[in-house]
Amino acid sequence: MNRALTLDDGVVAGIALATGLLAAFLSRTLLRWLAKHAKRTKWSGDDVVVDALRTVVPWSLIAGGAAAAAAVLPLTKAVQHTVNQSLTVLLIFVVTVSAARVVAGLVQSVTSSRSGVAGSATIFVNITRILVLAIGFLVVLQTLGISIAPMLTALGVGGLAVALALQDTLANLFAGIHILASKTVQRGDYIKLSSGEEGYVEDINWRQTTVRALSNNLVVIPNGQLAKTNMTNYMRPEQQLTILVQAGVAYDSDLEQVERVTSEVIAEVMTGVDGALPDHEPAIRFHTFGDSRIGFTVILGVGEFSDQYRIKHEFIKRLHRRYRQEGIRIPAPARTVALQSGTVVIPQQRTGDDIVQGGLTALHD
Repeated sequence: MNRALTLDDGVVAGIALATGLLAAFLSRTLLRWLAKHAKRTKWSGDDVVVDALRTVVPWSLIAGGAAAAAAVLPLTKAVQHTVNQSLTVLLIFVVTVSAARVVAGLVQSVTSSRSGVAGSATIFVNITRILVLAIGFLVVLQTLGISIAPMLTALGVGGLAVALALQDTLANLFAGIHILASKTVQRGDYIKLSSGEEGYVEDINWRQTTVRALSNNLVVIPNGQLAKTNMTNYMRPEQQLTILVQAGVAYDSDLEQVERVTSEVIAEVMTGVDGALPDHEPAIRFHTFGDSRIGFTVILGVGEFSDQYRIKHEFIKRLHRRYRQEGIRIPAPARTVALQSGTVVIPQQRTGDDIVQGGLTALHD
């Protein structure tokens, strides 16, 4: 436009801008009310959506009011184009950031509600957030008139070099995706690797898996190493497990009495110690005629892996006390050496600076 700015233009533009601001304020108030009601629902996805709308809707109304105000002003075509383009870029940026938050929040909600995926597996959240932001960035470039075709071509050519340079990082990335997709590990599982590392899984991100050992130290394991090594998951297919406690009694013991007393101690431990499973049926199995005792195994049920230490501690302590009360002996290993009528030969040891004797000293009866 070539005409001069008039008072009417300024009034109309001000009304349009004020209308956008008022609409933004009212929409934010309404969305705040919706957010309170969304928190009362069981599904956490509606909280994420309403929170994103509280950002997108007000800014969209403000941008719309600004665009309407610019439309009624006598601006040149170049200025009008610049203003419209700037408002469009601003709107795309707000929508992209909000969409990234919504998608990441929904992915987090889904992974938290499903038992087959780690609830705090940030690898899925980070990947989805980066993809949405990348798409929004490309849309902004296209809006500004910058052709994205050469950029995509350059990325395709340079992707091979980047993949070669970051092959270890990419291997860890895809290994983490494979671990989560196969549902072999998730947050809270107690795992043990063949290399010796063990503990509770804290998180699986794009590069590594964090494990908290029983000593409360964090062990960081690259996803590639975790995918290649032999691993025992003590929480799969179920969290409860059985433990074996080895014991033995003297040969002169009444095994019926031993079994009865041991069963009573088991019942006492199962009902009085946290982490034990009272409903689990224990078992006592005699299995070995040893050198100095008859060996047997006690099979107990525990709630989860770390409970076994406390239950073993209490069971052995109470079993030992009860055996003493009942007169049941737990013999120590012993060796009987038969002396023949000949000689017993004992190697002579070197003392001080003496040299080693080349023969044996014979001790005669």
